[in-house]
Amino acid sequence: MTKTQISAALRVPPAAPADAADFFAARLAFQADVSDVHASLESGDPGFVLVDSRGDEAWAQGHVPGAVHLPTAEIPERAPDLLDAAVPVIAYCWGPGCDGATRAALALAQLGYHVKEMIGGVEYWIREGFPVEGESGVMRRAADPLTTPVGATHCAC
Repeated sequence: MTKTQISAALRVPPAAPADAADFFAARLAFQADVSDVHASLESGDPGFVLVDSRGDEAWAQGHVPGAVHLPTAEIPERAPDLLDAAVPVIAYCWGPGCDGATRAALALAQLGYHVKEMIGGVEYWIREGFPVEGESGVMRRAADPLTTPVGATHCAC
């Protein structure tokens, strides 16, 4: 690359460090990854309730053990009966190609809940080898070596 050529990745230059710090801190305030959610659930005292915002068929097919089933469309009428407003909520849906968890988190936030979105959704939960509960019980697939270190409990990032 010559001096006059600009890297495709840097056509828009990086933000100022202070702006970048604000942005990344905000992302962490709004999102949690599957590895951290899993570790928190395994601790026995996660400090949050995990909400699966998918529909009935998806829930029956497989969901994170211990999650509360609350489809996004039902949040306004059912959340007050299912969730304690004093306990933070982490919502998930299918995966990165779906914004269902984002819609669910928005609906919960509009009702006054402290909420985060589990990035990666149930897709990355499964790809990282974590257990899924379905109609035939709890199952666990081998971890996808392209998403997590095989045999490790987390990515150590």
